[in-house]
Amino acid sequence: MGKKEKQSKMDVGEAQEQGTFHLKPSTGEPSLNSEEWPLLLKNFDKMNVRTNHYTPLPEGCSPLKREIRNYISSGYFNLDKPANPSSHEVSGCLIVCIDRTTRLAKSQQGAGKEYICIFKLHNPVESEKKIKQALEKLTGALFQRPPLISAVKRQVKCESGTYVRTICVHLGLILGVGGQMQELRRNRSGITDEHDELVTLHDVLDAQYVLDHHKASFRVHSFKDETYMRKIVRPLEALLVQHKRIIVKDSSVNAICYGAKILLPGVLRYDDGIEVGQEIVIVSTKGEAICIAIAQMTTSTMASTDHGVVAKSKRVIMERDVYGRKWGLGPVASKKKQMIKDGLLDKFGKPNANTPANWKVVDYSATKVEATVEESANEDVSSPKAKKKKKKSKKESTSSSSDSE
Repeated sequence: MGKKEKQSKMDVGEAQEQGTFHLKPSTGEPSLNSEEWPLLLKNFDKMNVRTNHYTPLPEGCSPLKREIRNYISSGYFNLDKPANPSSHEVSGCLIVCIDRTTRLAKSQQGAGKEYICIFKLHNPVESEKKIKQALEKLTGALFQRPPLISAVKRQVKCESGTYVRTICVHLGLILGVGGQMQELRRNRSGITDEHDELVTLHDVLDAQYVLDHHKASFRVHSFKDETYMRKIVRPLEALLVQHKRIIVKDSSVNAICYGAKILLPGVLRYDDGIEVGQEIVIVSTKGEAICIAIAQMTTSTMASTDHGVVAKSKRVIMERDVYGRKWGLGPVASKKKQMIKDGLLDKFGKPNANTPANWKVVDYSATKVEATVEESANEDVSSPKAKKKKKKSKKESTSSSSDSE
């Protein structure tokens, strides 16, 4: 106790005598530990950096800080399904997507499922070794035709369309004693398993009741108690944590929501190991999932070029106009908008009776039509039939000229 009291009562003079306290110059970069960052921003400091310069916009927010209505509409929960609804035999993990999250349902269907099955054999087996040998025969690609002494529990990983009940019947036939499935539980669906915040239907009902009827107070204000609902509902970004990521600037978010391609000048950071044709997720600087996209460049290509299409969007997740529009802000576009407002152009931006004579507008649709007509004409001339017709017309013209002479 005496030593501790002396250390706690040490005055400033004694502390200065024991050592020097100042910041020393160093060339080392400050370390930022982002392992505890949530969802799609986890370990973002380990991503490849293209640039750190961008203009942050006030729109958008972190997935965990969304207003409760948007939080629920862009969330899902991992339901511990009872044995009866929709599938009478299976219980366990079932991903229930809410509203906007249904756009990600197909991405989880291809991620595989895992089941635990309990089945019974009609007669005893000589040894456990025979059961293991029979299970090895049933491992791999199978052809299936869809359908009481020792009980066995086994764990099965399979793709969609697999009948675990049929596997149990086949196992009984291989062992020569017959068998049937008694219980089936799904312990993994997609990237979620039964240890990943599994909830029951009673939890969902209670969370809705608490949200509607209970109120929490902070200082003077009182508001709805959202803690229970936020605990069982998870943001949709949690379903995409295993995808490769590309973080883009805030100014390009809304253009992507309207279907624009992801171009390299709008990229801030990107993961290692991205391959052409791979399914990736496009992320905002606040960690929001913008869309699922198909990569058009590898990681090495992004690092060695300064322009081009990085990815094409496959499924847009974010709603339009969450972020502001950042296209059509140039001098010509601004002047065109003002002329439409003043009635000097029609509502489509094309000239009308009031348009000034000095206004020049490029009709890109007309130029495209002219280009296609020219191309078709060139193709007709270059074809062999066109050449023969041209030769015949030349011969006819020469013969007519000789007759006239």
